[in-house]
Amino acid sequence: RADIGRTVAPHAAGGDHGHFGRWQTHGWADNGFDRAAQELRSRGMSMPPAIRIDNLVKEYASPGPGEPPKLALKGVSFDVPQGGIFGLLGPNGAGKSTLINILAGLVRKTDGSAEIWGFDIGENPRNAKRSIGIVPQEIVFDPFFTPFEVLENQAGFYGIPKSERRSEELLKAVHLWDKRDAYARTLSGGMKRRLLIAKAMVHSPPILVLDEPTAGVDVELRRQLWELVTDLNREGVTVVLTTHYLEEAEQLCDRIAIINHGELIADKPTRELVGMAREKIVAVTVDKDLGGPIMEEAFTKAEVIEPRRLEITYDRDKASAGQVLAIVQSHGYAIEDVTTREADLEDVFVQLTGAG
Repeated sequence: RADIGRTVAPHAAGGDHGHFGRWQTHGWADNGFDRAAQELRSRGMSMPPAIRIDNLVKEYASPGPGEPPKLALKGVSFDVPQGGIFGLLGPNGAGKSTLINILAGLVRKTDGSAEIWGFDIGENPRNAKRSIGIVPQEIVFDPFFTPFEVLENQAGFYGIPKSERRSEELLKAVHLWDKRDAYARTLSGGMKRRLLIAKAMVHSPPILVLDEPTAGVDVELRRQLWELVTDLNREGVTVVLTTHYLEEAEQLCDRIAIINHGELIADKPTRELVGMAREKIVAVTVDKDLGGPIMEEAFTKAEVIEPRRLEITYDRDKASAGQVLAIVQSHGYAIEDVTTREADLEDVFVQLTGAG
């Protein structure tokens, strides 16, 4: 199959620089950022972040007389490391879309700063926009254009000469070359999602942002999309992902930031974040029918799920699994079987945001 990384991210480490590199030569993206990154690598030092957010504030005007302005972002600061998959999570209305729209140039920030691939979005918006590709949740292309025309038009918006456009390679990479002459409206949901990714990569940006890419899609399509995204990341593209499917974020993301009510409440490597969960669950099968749930101070919840099976949620800061089992035995039950479930990202998300 086509090498998607080399097709859509020719700037990535180990590949030829394609037209992204030529933009640097012609001054489109030349501020020494890549040279500095290479020098840091050679010295064994950490690379500059792909995206840097510093004290970002967005205040919307008052929605009506007597009502206060809406503060969507309240001094948010974090870095997105180069080369990884970064998760940006939060409940509905938390401020995720506002932040992405600021990066995309669709919303003006009130205060603070943001840099994309070393370019300040206020001081150098043109280069900042050239360094990022946005895949929106909504389907945004003309339904009467063919996939080939969609990519050609998008490349034209970025001023890419026809001789340097990669429309054919992109369509082959996302497995849509056989649909190149079909109206976009005739494509299936999965094909439209893949076309959106190709559209976001026509200018070979080093950063790809996906806003709820699997919302409302079936399991098979979700798997295909993640294969495509992980292929891109494997070849050097930095991926920023927003999703409400927390199990996806846990499996895919190297690092996760959580925003709630416009404030950053967590920013950690995924495994470290999951390790913050205080609660654990143990399911116990006993030798006789339970008269009811057993409740103790260390238990957050106890539920009889079968006549002889009890599921206990407990605070690991207050008790150990062994102590939980001892408490069950102290109520006159012999334990026949035990299963435990470790905390996952959903547990931490609920714990931090108060959702659920």
